[in-house]
Amino acid sequence: MPLELDQIEAFLAVARLGSFTRAAAALHLSQPAVSRRIDLLEHRLGAPMFERARGSSVILTEAGRTFLPHGEGALARVQDGVQAVRALVDGDSGTITLALVGTLADTPLTARLRRFRVAYPRIRLVLRTANSEEVTSLVRRGDATLGLRYGTSVDPDVVSVRVGAERMVVVCSPDHRLATRARLRPSALAGEPWVTFPTHPRGGDSGRVFERQLAAAGLSGAETVLIDSLTAQKRFVEMGFGLGLVPESSVRDELRLGTLRKLRVPAMGTTMTVVLIHRRHTQLTGATRRLMNVLGVAGTTPSR
Repeated sequence: MPLELDQIEAFLAVARLGSFTRAAAALHLSQPAVSRRIDLLEHRLGAPMFERARGSSVILTEAGRTFLPHGEGALARVQDGVQAVRALVDGDSGTITLALVGTLADTPLTARLRRFRVAYPRIRLVLRTANSEEVTSLVRRGDATLGLRYGTSVDPDVVSVRVGAERMVVVCSPDHRLATRARLRPSALAGEPWVTFPTHPRGGDSGRVFERQLAAAGLSGAETVLIDSLTAQKRFVEMGFGLGLVPESSVRDELRLGTLRKLRVPAMGTTMTVVLIHRRHTQLTGATRRLMNVLGVAGTTPSR
């Protein structure tokens, strides 16, 4: 039969106050209830914990003195655990693993994450990068608490909440024949190859957005070079292997340095929705709700 916490609590109260009567009053219990808990404790340990002194007072036996520091330590650890959980629920501490698409590091979301770390220094924020489908998988498996990805996830086990949008732009090599044109119609891009991501079966990715925009511009069937890395895509576009449709924030440095040029093609204008995801059937901690609030999900700040 295992020891019960209320037995240890009763033992410590009697040891501290030196009386079953005073211990019962301090614990808001009847004296028989305290006596019963001590009896169960002594039966479990196989030795008496107290002996009678003058009047109604009691003193610890040798066994009681031996057990005392262990009982105090056990109760203290439980109280520490209670405080840790309360802090976690209140949002003052804990660990959050956030999986995100790497290109989002160039967006205003990074500034929000920095504000969160400054505002809540006791909350440990662990970051992992992956593509959109991998972010969903990490969250679904529980390897990440939250995820930031492009496009709403169709996975029924996660909840998607929109937190922003990324403007997509057409880019080319600075040596491309269209690099100096001010404004272009889709027909000017006919016959041009494109460097883009492959599509994923479940959708919601850059490859799907690219296909949709090409169809809308009447350019379906264009030659494509499929590269599953945005950094590699940018290098291939710089070397003239094709045009690219990429998040504007991801090419900010290349546009500033002149290694890429932005083409104004209104018919190709679009955005990529950025969503925050979490598991559908999970208890969100206070720390997690605080991060969600900082990232733009309204109504998630835990109450005090």
